[in-house]
Amino acid sequence: MTRTQALPVPAAPAAPAAPAVPAVPVGLAMGQAVGQAQAVLSGLLAGALAGTGTTRETYLALLRLSAHDDSAARDAYVRDLGDSLGLDLWAAGELVSDMAAAGLITRTDGAVRLTDAGADLRGRLRQAIGGVTAPLYASLDPADAETTIRTLHDITERARTLRPAAAGTDGGRS
Repeated sequence: MTRTQALPVPAAPAAPAAPAVPAVPVGLAMGQAVGQAQAVLSGLLAGALAGTGTTRETYLALLRLSAHDDSAARDAYVRDLGDSLGLDLWAAGELVSDMAAAGLITRTDGAVRLTDAGADLRGRLRQAIGGVTAPLYASLDPADAETTIRTLHDITERARTLRPAAAGTDGGRS
């Protein structure tokens, strides 16, 4: 009885390898996607604001005041604007002064309060901007949107803790 041994079958010639494409690091891909979305959305916001004479900063400051139930201690509101809009404290204070001069808020007893004119403007701006952006968000899965929002908030908070350390200073807030 003879043993038969299987001989190796020669492999088919390999196809030429595709050039290696380095994977894009998550941070770079995230930065590019967020940057592109921010640029496009900022353009839409600028278009919606153009007809009202309202600056982006004023619109965002009106939104931030709504997070404080339309009334806040002035110093706390200025710090909040500095943090949320990336302004130094001087610029945030000037923004509050400009809003008061425009009649959008009042400043009394160390507090700022939204005026009827400020509430009216904020409502008109929300409506105008919502008319432009609603179609963008209408088809998004609510769970995906919530995950994206939560992730971006987390990244923002982490970045805020790194900003002073990365600059080697107080983050530009003196």
